[in-house]
Amino acid sequence: MLIFYMDKFDETLTRLTMALGRTARTYKSAADKLAADFGLSQATAWPVVMIGRLGDGARPGAIADALGIEPSSVVRVIDRVVELGLVERREDATDRRAKSLHLTAAGRECVDRIEAALIPFRRELFADVDRTDIHTCLRVLEGLQGTIARREAEPGSP
Repeated sequence: MLIFYMDKFDETLTRLTMALGRTARTYKSAADKLAADFGLSQATAWPVVMIGRLGDGARPGAIADALGIEPSSVVRVIDRVVELGLVERREDATDRRAKSLHLTAAGRECVDRIEAALIPFRRELFADVDRTDIHTCLRVLEGLQGTIARREAEPGSP
């Protein structure tokens, strides 16, 4: 039988980590609905938006990392957005085996419209949150991401 003791701070950390997951899921769901207004599924909208954010020439692996999905999954999605005429694949100038991704004119227009819709969406969500709290939250989350990345890079880490 495993016995453990959580103090009040441990309980707060548990609530925080649970809230992170719930908040990420509910935000993604709301943002997916916004993307659907532009005729794209969530599976196709966010890779196109990420190419716009990372810049033309991004590789599929970078898109997968940015979206938190497996590289094999992003390949199928990229196939779909290429079929839709939003993205084109090109041979990478430095590595002919690799492909780089570029927005077409239609893809750029789509990204611009989605990004323009996200501005008031995010402003509404954060309307009642003090800007200092937003900056603090961002600093904490980015620090946590760094800590997790360092931990995962350690040999034998779970």
